[in-house]
Amino acid sequence: MESMLKTIGSWLFLIGILVAVIVGLVVGAYGGVDAVTWDVTPIAAILALLGFIVGLLSFLAIGTITHERVPTFLIAALILVGIGATSTTWTFGTWGGLAPYFTGITTYIAVFAAPAAGLLAIRAIWDAGKSEEIEKIIPKIPGT
Repeated sequence: MESMLKTIGSWLFLIGILVAVIVGLVVGAYGGVDAVTWDVTPIAAILALLGFIVGLLSFLAIGTITHERVPTFLIAALILVGIGATSTTWTFGTWGGLAPYFTGITTYIAVFAAPAAGLLAIRAIWDAGKSEEIEKIIPKIPGT
């Protein structure tokens, strides 16, 4: 069962990244999120749900983001979420050419990565703050 969940987590992660990049490129081709004539909210919701599932599987130590990779993932997600949140108001967002593509890709990768990062940040805080007394009362989370 655990092996199957790891496989599912790997595929969901890959699908999430690919969908985020493709949607970001399409949105960039239209000239950015503000210029898109169709509603991207359902796609963003699907990406967020995929990110949540990937994060939940990794939170339970059966996903693609292992305990050793959590710090790297959190730093990368923080940077991407920051870029995605500010790229439309940042000076780069006003440049022509590749700017709408960059903005679209970073925005949708941030939508995908944010839920996973939130769950893994909660786990990192728990792991950093727990003590031996707490571990006696509450069973250890697998993979820690």
